[in-house]
Amino acid sequence: MKSPFRPEVIPDKAVLDDHKPLIRSLERRGLIRGGLSLGSLAMLTGCDVERPDAVESALLAISRFNDGVQALLFDPRKLAPTYPASMILRPAKFNAYYDVTEVKPVNGESWRLDLSGLIADKRPWTLGQLQALPQSSMVIKHICVEGWSYIGGWSGVRLATFLEHIGADLRAKYVAFKTADDYPSSIDMATALHPQTLLALRYGDEPLADPFGFPVRLRMATKLGYKNPKWVTALEVTNTYPGGFWEERGFPWFAGL
Repeated sequence: MKSPFRPEVIPDKAVLDDHKPLIRSLERRGLIRGGLSLGSLAMLTGCDVERPDAVESALLAISRFNDGVQALLFDPRKLAPTYPASMILRPAKFNAYYDVTEVKPVNGESWRLDLSGLIADKRPWTLGQLQALPQSSMVIKHICVEGWSYIGGWSGVRLATFLEHIGADLRAKYVAFKTADDYPSSIDMATALHPQTLLALRYGDEPLADPFGFPVRLRMATKLGYKNPKWVTALEVTNTYPGGFWEERGFPWFAGL
């Protein structure tokens, strides 16, 4: 049996070059950091570097491991930095997997937030009902996985407050979201209960505009931007891993800052 540390099992430069687009893609998504080579990947995982699917499978396994480490390190009491209202970008920066011209406005009067899963009271909520709950505000930085950021001011209902109000099982693992633009997402319960996690209804003291998630979007200070879905239409509390739009395309699930 050949030792995995012997030179003959290390792929040559031609093989490495074949996989460079994949590695660059995964690096941009935050799956791997530092000086990774396919040789070190082979020694770490025993994967067959001649097969791209084996390489991606191994890198995704590393990503899942990183998710677990981030979850263990997450401090639900630690607050992210906040900023003065004078630094709020107006209007907010639009970001989505499609162009702003493709945004389909949601009717706030007919909108309902549907509830399911480990929740005592599953009656749907109206926008007026959410507005009647205690409101919180925060001025935080939105950080995109693509490398840009902006400072925004958000107001709404703390997700923890809402979950308590509907009798959600706070011992559950996940809170999952569906949206009007088919952008499912999910977060861990510790992040859901963090004081800087909002069901945001307003931006800069004004109701959310259509391109930014009217009438309700999730807004968190402790996650990368793609974990913050807009136009939320449904919420589920569950112990079954729900995934998400970008997670199904290889992005990290925890995505904490």
